[in-house]
Amino acid sequence: MNHTYAIKAGVLSLLLLFAGRVQAWEAAGGGKPQTAGEDGISLLPSGKLKVSGYIQAQFEHGEKDASLNVGAPNEHPERGFNRIGVRRGRVKLTYEERIVSAVFQVDLTEKGLSLKDIYVNVKDPWWRTNELRAGVLNRPFGYEITHSSSLRESPERSVTFRTLFPQERDMGVNLVLRAPEQSPWHILKLEAALVAGNGTQRETDSRKDFIGRLSVASGVGGWLDYGVGISYYNGGVYQGTDSVYRMAGKAFELNADAANRGRYAKREYFGADAQVAFKSVLGTTQLRGEVLTGTQPGTAGSSQSPNYSTLPANNTYVRNFFGGYAMLVHDIGRTPFALVAKYDWYDPNVDVRGNEVGLGGTTETDASQHTWGVGALWHATPKLRLLAYYDFVYFEQTTQLTSLNDMEANHFTLRLQYKF
Repeated sequence: MNHTYAIKAGVLSLLLLFAGRVQAWEAAGGGKPQTAGEDGISLLPSGKLKVSGYIQAQFEHGEKDASLNVGAPNEHPERGFNRIGVRRGRVKLTYEERIVSAVFQVDLTEKGLSLKDIYVNVKDPWWRTNELRAGVLNRPFGYEITHSSSLRESPERSVTFRTLFPQERDMGVNLVLRAPEQSPWHILKLEAALVAGNGTQRETDSRKDFIGRLSVASGVGGWLDYGVGISYYNGGVYQGTDSVYRMAGKAFELNADAANRGRYAKREYFGADAQVAFKSVLGTTQLRGEVLTGTQPGTAGSSQSPNYSTLPANNTYVRNFFGGYAMLVHDIGRTPFALVAKYDWYDPNVDVRGNEVGLGGTTETDASQHTWGVGALWHATPKLRLLAYYDFVYFEQTTQLTSLNDMEANHFTLRLQYKF
């Protein structure tokens, strides 16, 4: 039995075990598990063990070059296509006893089973506002990463975050410091984490990356809530060959040195985010935005961050990037409907633009992407909602790479979500 299969079998066995214990408890006269609001359903009379989750079933239609989030790639590259599938099927188990809690979350879809969160969280015994979390957990960078996929008003996170933080999670330890609730300093939160740096894959080296975030969240009266934050990432990416390419002016310059192999290219991000929500006679309006800039090591064909279980053997390309998003969400009066508009962009190489892309060793990987999204939400019940959303995708145009000029990647998403 291989390692992956053993893990999946173990996860399914755990879920079946918990289900069996619930049935046995009911048979013994324990009654039905009680609903615990947004925290999920209690599996034990003590309320210590709870299960929660959500299912996102969706239909997608895309133009010929679109990257859809369910189903296989386009089988007819010359025309548009559509797919149906389960985007996310999350089951989360939380066991809490006094100041300690353990979280175990999996994702079940037609693609199979994958592990998401596995961590232990310990709160301080005095105020219970300071925490130490260890395991596989969300990276504490920015706002969009930690904003749950079950609450997000757009189908996916922005391109910048999907590129720099694939799967959003990493293995490591995160310390959260916050003043007691009675203190005026409670609005401040400081987070500091040490992570492996290669997503949810097994760790491949002895180095650790640092993530820090300082945020403020408060409100005015009962009509205005706001939050701001700054984030910093400092890490490295393993160099698998002697060849390292860096931008010198408008072109990549090769540094071929045997000493490069086994060293680490600098991976450094700076981020700032802001959120505001205010109520009026027209309903609740939310505005959110983030910007990120920094240095990203990648390959000739990708600027994505590491997400591998073995050390790479590719040439390293170091680029300076700039990206982010701006988002508007408006709940229409007292109706169950909301309107959404979002703009996000990602420029993987700020040193070239327009017709410069395609020269000096640059390729499609160095072209920027801009996405405009519009959508509507219907909250049919507090736990059931329907999302219709359309993305207009634009790639940087250059006379050097005609393939970019012919790209058609707009896509439509219709998603039904149930949360429990």
